[in-house]
Amino acid sequence: MQGDVFAFKEKATAIFKRERLFYPFLVASFCLSVTLLYVWIETSNEYFGFDWVVFLGTGNWFYCSILLLSFFGILTAYSTLLLILGFLLIWDGRHDLQLHWFHKILTLLVILLSSFFMWILSVYWKDRWLTAGLSLKVFAPYIHLSSIPVMVLISWPVAFYLIHLEREARIRKYKMTSRERRRVKRCDRLAKLRALQVAIGLPFFLILLCLYVVPLGIYSPCIQEKDKLGPKPDIFGHRGAPMLGPENTMMSFEKAVEHGAFGLETDVYLSYDSVPFLMHDYDLRRTTNIQKVMPNASFAHPSSFTWDFLSTLNAGEWFVQPQLKPFYNMKPISEADSKKAESQRIPRLADLLELARKEKKFVIFDLNSPKQKHPHRNTYVRHVVSVILDSKIEQHLIYWLPGFDRDYVRSTAPGFQQVGRLYSIESLAYENLSIINVDYKELFYNGLKDYKAANITINLYLVNEPWLYSLAWCSRIHSVTTDNIQTLSQLNHPYFFMTPNYYVFMWLFVDSVSAIFIVAIFYFHWWNENEKEKFFKSTSTHKDTRNLPKGKTKKSGASVISKPPPRVKESPWTLEALTPALTRSTRKHPGPQQFSAVPEEKASKPLKPVKDDVTQPVPTQEDFELAQEPTREATHKTALPDLKANEPTISSAEVPHPETQPDYTPIVESSQ
Repeated sequence: MQGDVFAFKEKATAIFKRERLFYPFLVASFCLSVTLLYVWIETSNEYFGFDWVVFLGTGNWFYCSILLLSFFGILTAYSTLLLILGFLLIWDGRHDLQLHWFHKILTLLVILLSSFFMWILSVYWKDRWLTAGLSLKVFAPYIHLSSIPVMVLISWPVAFYLIHLEREARIRKYKMTSRERRRVKRCDRLAKLRALQVAIGLPFFLILLCLYVVPLGIYSPCIQEKDKLGPKPDIFGHRGAPMLGPENTMMSFEKAVEHGAFGLETDVYLSYDSVPFLMHDYDLRRTTNIQKVMPNASFAHPSSFTWDFLSTLNAGEWFVQPQLKPFYNMKPISEADSKKAESQRIPRLADLLELARKEKKFVIFDLNSPKQKHPHRNTYVRHVVSVILDSKIEQHLIYWLPGFDRDYVRSTAPGFQQVGRLYSIESLAYENLSIINVDYKELFYNGLKDYKAANITINLYLVNEPWLYSLAWCSRIHSVTTDNIQTLSQLNHPYFFMTPNYYVFMWLFVDSVSAIFIVAIFYFHWWNENEKEKFFKSTSTHKDTRNLPKGKTKKSGASVISKPPPRVKESPWTLEALTPALTRSTRKHPGPQQFSAVPEEKASKPLKPVKDDVTQPVPTQEDFELAQEPTREATHKTALPDLKANEPTISSAEVPHPETQPDYTPIVESSQ
């Protein structure tokens, strides 16, 4: 039987340890899923580019970025729910999760999927991590100020658990005897409790300390004096206003002009018959109806078609179809704009130049080289320059971006503003370039201060989110290219902007208040556990006093032979003669059963005090049964007459009640 109990305990201990080992998996799944979700949310500026890459690979347009966002949100919500459940179990005093095997498998899947997607981002989409890092430049002060209240909330269960472990360690130490303290297992148990305290408390206080001093190492461009804030960056409409009209159409460029665009950005191809036209993709599938008109040529390069054919294609029907909307956050357009969008055609470069000339808008464009065996494969730059000059637009309105055959452009159109890429400052000075058009992720990580010190005009692409535009504004960037012109043009002040004095005040105020709350929380739990410990000690002392062995005192531990409880004289119709003396309550409130008087001459001899007082033992059922056994006669050498009806029974000894004489040991005299 004992072997079965021991085996059951061993099995229960193994299960308990295995369940406790699953806590780190919960924490790992939570951290990985939250990190992945944060990175994906902060890179919403790149959702269109991601969906476009998916379209190139699958041929179908859908919001894959939003699908992944929902999926990562579900993973984070699930892991967060399990982690909260684990904390509640710890709060309740349980250290084992007892999760169903289904949840354990899902937790491991969350870890694997999060690790897999983070690896994909690290290998194939490193720009995502750069964008997440830039977001910290803007949100770091606010994350810092909001993290401290979170630590205050976390301090409640941490304080409860640390002080509970301290109380458990002290109780175990209090219970151990000198011999038990020499046992290795008990000492190991105490060491484990201390180690668990360190494992929980040390990370908490280190994180809290880092949060208290982290402002000393924070640099955010949005923390500066108001008088040092630069002017609002100018805005180039990326392919016009692609959230308000079909991209690279005249309707889109007109919408950009209506919203105050500083310039217009586009992409230029040269048709097979030497007509420059506006198109971004490497084929015509996404933004035209070529799959209906000529399905076999839908994958052909745009420069392989003549302008006569290109001018017949519809370039706006796809925009009004809900499943083909390019941006997930597009607002519904009016019915008039919807009809206008359905009738859009592929515009020529000359059409855009005419609009820019009338509205005095700058024009910047990427010039894509024609395919092999194109008639103007080597002279397409010169042909485009001639078209620009023929449009009579002012030359300074042209931001010339192509690097091919730049010397010819400078000699033919000296008024064009030459724009470079992210070249070194020495290369820019050598080529006499004072304007650069760069990806925002590359510039912020490659010496922004050096380019500004060299007085280089900077245009960033592609900036769609307000927080990213605010970062460019606080960094004194000159202009940005955006798809979201209708939102950015309405900003009158950068988001997340604060002065240094205000941030220092908030830092010190939040740190002071949080420190007071955390100390109060720890003191409350310490006081609560201290009260519990006092109650435990008082209870254990009371139990130790009651559970002393019979015949032993707590002081000396000397053994005294306790004699059987004396029998008293009682009425013959009751059984109380066989029981010990009455209790105090019975003595104070006598019932119908009364003890008969004992003659003084037959009373027992005076009781002699002993050295150590012994508390009269409380009678048990066993004593009651022994009192009824016939062997009692032989033991006390008494002869009881046969009982007859209506004859009184006389006890063998008559002594005072033990509560009346508490300091004397009763001596029994035998009588018949």
